[in-house]
Amino acid sequence: MIMPSPLQTMAPIADGVARNGFGGVTVTETSRSTFLASAAIALAQPNLHISTGVAVAFPRSPMVTAGAAWELAEATGGRFRLGLGAQVRAHVVRRYSATFDPPGPRLEEYVGALRAIFSAFAQEEKLDFHGDFWDFDLLPRAWAPGGESVEPPPIDVAAVNPWMLRMAGRCADGVHVHPLNTLPYLGTVLENVGAGALEADRDVDGINLLVPCFTVVGDTDEEQAKWRELARMQVGFYGSTPNYSFIFDQLGHEGVGMRLNEAGRKGDRAAQSEIVTDEILSNFVVEAEWDSLAPSLVARYAAFADRVILYFANPLMADSESMERFGEVATQVANLTDGSKD
Repeated sequence: MIMPSPLQTMAPIADGVARNGFGGVTVTETSRSTFLASAAIALAQPNLHISTGVAVAFPRSPMVTAGAAWELAEATGGRFRLGLGAQVRAHVVRRYSATFDPPGPRLEEYVGALRAIFSAFAQEEKLDFHGDFWDFDLLPRAWAPGGESVEPPPIDVAAVNPWMLRMAGRCADGVHVHPLNTLPYLGTVLENVGAGALEADRDVDGINLLVPCFTVVGDTDEEQAKWRELARMQVGFYGSTPNYSFIFDQLGHEGVGMRLNEAGRKGDRAAQSEIVTDEILSNFVVEAEWDSLAPSLVARYAAFADRVILYFANPLMADSESMERFGEVATQVANLTDGSKD
C-alpha cells in the first residue's frame, strides 16, 4: 500500500517496491491525487501492477476518471486496475462541494457510465449513455484518447455494507474490502457479492476480492509489539466510524463501535487504543514470525482474497529492512499459490 507523497519521491518508492519483489502497489487517495501518483509509479516501473485504492469517484466526472484510467492502462501494458469509492458524505459535500446522495445507486451508475465510455474509447460503440445522474453522447474522434490496442482496465469498487457488496457483485470486476475486516465479515462479503452476481447473471468467480491486512510480525516480542500497537491504533481509528460498528457486534463485542466513536469525537486516540483490547485486536490481524508470515497469510485469506494488500508494507510506516522482509513474504505467497494469488 502506497500513500501518495510528493511526485518526485514516487519513482524511488516504485524502484524499491520492484527491487524488493512485490507484485504491485495499491495507491491510496488522501491529501494527494492517486492518479498522479500512479502515473509517476508507472513511468518509473511499468511492470508493476497498479491499483487505485481507492479514487474518490463523485467529485470527478466519469469522463475525467475514464481518461485517466485509460492512459494508466496504456502506460502499464494492462497492469492497471481502477479502484473507486464513494468516500463519505462530509468529504464529498463539504471538501469537494460535490453531490453525494444516493451513494449506492450513484456509484453503480458511475461504473456503467465508465464501461460505456471505455467502449467508445475503443471505438467499439458510439457513446450514448443516459442515466439518472449522468448523460454522455458526444465523443468526437479527435477527443478520444486513442490507443486502439488498450484493454479497458478492470473496475473495482470499495464496499462495506450488504447493499454495496451486492451492487459490486452486479457490476464491478472486483471489490476493495475495507481494512477493518475479520474472517466472519469476509464470509458475509462473499455471500453478498455472490448474491449480487446472481442477480445480474454473472459468474462470481470472475469478481476479485482485494483485501488489506494488518500484520503483527517479527522474530522478537519487541518487534511484534511495534506492529501490534500500530494495528491497534488503526482498528480504533477505523472502528470509530458508526457504519463499521456492526463488525464488532458480529464478534460479540457490542457497544465497542459506539465507545470508539465517542472517543474519536473527543480526539482521544489513546482512549480508542485502550478500547481495542488484545482479544478484540486478534480478530483483525495476522500474527506471525517473519518465516511463517507467508503461510499464515495464505491460510487466512486463500479462500477469500485474490490479492492481499500488506497494509504496513508502506514506506511511510516501514523502514528499509522491514520493506525488504515484506517483499520476501510477497514472493513466498506467490510461490505458495503458484501465482494464482497476489
